[in-house]
Amino acid sequence: MMPRHHAAASNGYPRGNTFDISPHKFQPRTLTPAQRRRKKLLARLAVVAAIFFVFSLWLWPSSPVASLVSFGLLSTAGIPELETVRYYDLTNVQGTARGWEREERILLCVPLRDAEAHLSMFFSHLRNFTYPHHLIDLAFLVSDSKDNTLEVLVSSLEGLQADEDPKQPYGEISIIEKDFGQKVNQDVESRHGFAAQASRRKLMAQARNWLLSAALRPYHSWVYWRDVDVETAPFTILEDLMRHNKDVIVPNVWRPLPDWLGGEQPYDLNSWQESETALALADTLDEDAVIVEGYAEYATWRPHLAYLRDPFGDPDMEMEIDGVGGVSILAKAKVFRSGVHFPAFSFEKHAETEGFGKMSKRMGYSVVGLPHYTIWHLYEPSVDDIRHMEEMERERLAREKEEEEKKKNQQKIKEEYSDTRNEWEKDKQEMQDLVAQQQAVNDAKAPSRDGLARPHKGQGDSGNLAQAGSIPKVGKEEGALADAPRGAAAKAGDKPVADQPAAVDQAGAANQEGRGAPQDKKVPVDDKAVA
Repeated sequence: MMPRHHAAASNGYPRGNTFDISPHKFQPRTLTPAQRRRKKLLARLAVVAAIFFVFSLWLWPSSPVASLVSFGLLSTAGIPELETVRYYDLTNVQGTARGWEREERILLCVPLRDAEAHLSMFFSHLRNFTYPHHLIDLAFLVSDSKDNTLEVLVSSLEGLQADEDPKQPYGEISIIEKDFGQKVNQDVESRHGFAAQASRRKLMAQARNWLLSAALRPYHSWVYWRDVDVETAPFTILEDLMRHNKDVIVPNVWRPLPDWLGGEQPYDLNSWQESETALALADTLDEDAVIVEGYAEYATWRPHLAYLRDPFGDPDMEMEIDGVGGVSILAKAKVFRSGVHFPAFSFEKHAETEGFGKMSKRMGYSVVGLPHYTIWHLYEPSVDDIRHMEEMERERLAREKEEEEKKKNQQKIKEEYSDTRNEWEKDKQEMQDLVAQQQAVNDAKAPSRDGLARPHKGQGDSGNLAQAGSIPKVGKEEGALADAPRGAAAKAGDKPVADQPAAVDQAGAANQEGRGAPQDKKVPVDDKAVA
């Protein structure tokens, strides 16, 4: 036997029955452990990527990638073409701080009852809203009305929607009629009386829930509740409240008053923070009891949003609250979709809007108020106010009458005093004029002292006067002139000017005769005698 080490042929392969490998080429070793691990890792990553891709298609079926991969089978673009199928993505209607830029729709809810007198004022506010009108849907609930609220509402809406200004018409409009058997009258005394609060609030809660459930659509991002009797509010109130990006937010509500009542007053006391006193009070009440604010029967000592107002404060300042008032509420639609509503029963001893605030807080939503951002409610006088105003009106009329009579008396006294004074001044002036005229006549007619004729001895004054010229007899005019009253000058002024000096001269001559006038004094003579 040939040795093993020498059995190979010249080509290096063994001969005979030795082990042979065919084909005759190099065969590498098997994969290393590192390569095997790398291959397994890549396989696992591929499986994870596939699972994530499938999950993404299920989570976002409307994405372009899903439509491309699924050849349109998962796309929702064709769903709206079916009349009986509607698709809504509620992730796009959560509500943001700048909803007007994202074209978020608002549902404006307005409960109405005997509101005919306030509709014109309300529609003037609607026309002035700065939020895009086509993004606002209106919903009205008319209930238990005895006036023409429905007719006036329809007429006002038709005029608003037919406005020539393309920015005025609103979006979808809903009018709902539903009576709830409200027995409380609409006057201020009845509506705000303590005895009617619990039942009234529960019925109002039902009305709000009916309106909301009938009008809320899947595409609404916000819900705005507004009373019809708001007198003054900023036109930008929707944007102002929305930019706080809170789940529930309310402004401060005051009302103007006459000057004799102070000029202004906090109105909505239903926005407040909870207090320990109120919680202790709630524990003592029955299960169905409803606590209402602003009444002495329930002293809660809660911090009210209305009383924290500063006219010069920051309007964007926020205050966390537990109860909210219903005059003006802006809430995200997701709050209502999650089950929060206006309780028509006693929820934590509260109902309607205050219960809504409590329930929102219980559900974990943010509820805030703006103490320095104020809107103004219409002033409605109470029975006491009306009685007081009537009394004030009677006092005003009596005071005006008294002042008028006093003015007339003063005018009468003034006129009488003025007439007396004027008469005296007139008489005095006439007397002075007569004296001046007489003096002028005497100066003009009297002869010089040298040319005056003197009487002879043995002759009386009458003879001297006869030689100087004839002098008319005065007779009884002397006494009349002497005894003339104050108005005699006016009578004398009626005589011709030429006769007045003669009368005075005659009176003087008569006096000279009675006394025996001295010879050396001038004696007035007639013009003819002097001539």
